[in-house]
Amino acid sequence: MSINGPEELAGMRAAGAVVRFMLSAMKSAVRVGITTAELDEVGAGVMRQHGARSAPALVYKFPGVNCISVNDEAVHGVPGQRALQTGDLVKLDVTVEKDGFMADAAVTVPVGEVTEERQRLIACAERAFAKAMLVARAGFRVSEIGRAVEREVRRCGFSVIRDLGGHGIGRTIHEEPRVPNYADPDATYVLTEGLVITVEPIIAAGSGRAFVAPDKWTVVTADHRPSAHYEHTLVITKGAPMVLTAA
Repeated sequence: MSINGPEELAGMRAAGAVVRFMLSAMKSAVRVGITTAELDEVGAGVMRQHGARSAPALVYKFPGVNCISVNDEAVHGVPGQRALQTGDLVKLDVTVEKDGFMADAAVTVPVGEVTEERQRLIACAERAFAKAMLVARAGFRVSEIGRAVEREVRRCGFSVIRDLGGHGIGRTIHEEPRVPNYADPDATYVLTEGLVITVEPIIAAGSGRAFVAPDKWTVVTADHRPSAHYEHTLVITKGAPMVLTAA
């Protein structure tokens, strides 16, 4: 969507704040032994307190409140009885609807002590997002966001998962435009002031190829190498974007 007036901006800010509160609570709850279902309920409790609803459940009938993915699970992991172990990477991906507006963010959290490679993977996803912010501005094409992300990811020695990327958001989860994590020549959409999008580097330590698991939701790296995900919802301006899901 494109923001038209202060009321819509306030609505998007409110949805973004709920996402931020949920991610903060879930991140604080990450520990060895907690199950992904228990983490999901932590987020769900905060969501209910703020009068919001799970957008994936609402729009796609996702069988959980939040997407929680572990290690080689890149995105859309279904919460369940899997208990987190030392060395895991858990991706917390939160999308909510509040009063007709939707916002989306994700973070990758280490469980206990993780390997040096996994530490670098988390840091790389966040740096790739920061690089993208330099071109997530009115007048740039979405392909330039992808170019900035992939350049940083390759510099780190990792791969982007090309099948996955950001998107427009606002009144539903996935709106135009598609925001790739690589310099897709077909991604010619020009960013305009007020446009609301997500930017979300989704990267892997291996080839970057992925497949959908038998549960028909979870996207897993083909070589079962670990992945990381970092995402925010933002409003495009002439200068630095307004990040709705960050403090």
